[in-house]
Amino acid sequence: MLNISKKSDNGIVTMALEGRLDTTTAPQLEAELKEALSDATGICFDFEKLEYISSAGLRVLLAVHKQMKAKGGMELCHVNEAIMEVFDVTGFTDFLTIK
Repeated sequence: MLNISKKSDNGIVTMALEGRLDTTTAPQLEAELKEALSDATGICFDFEKLEYISSAGLRVLLAVHKQMKAKGGMELCHVNEAIMEVFDVTGFTDFLTIK
């Protein structure tokens, strides 16, 4: 299960994810992003309450990163140890902006 709360401020979209980002929930996030990013100049993902991320979730983040690179960028905040370990192992820490 994945709960998504989002807000927008001056073109910057903040999405807080709670639960699991996996094969089952990745399409839900993609649908939310399609609408939210149409006019966005940047995006911030708040992962404070994200418990798990699978390769399907990583694929969504990679697609958003590529899309937002030309528009203003993407950053992640409040990334917990378990999620950070996945980013380290997969090499995502090499190109993601994590605060």
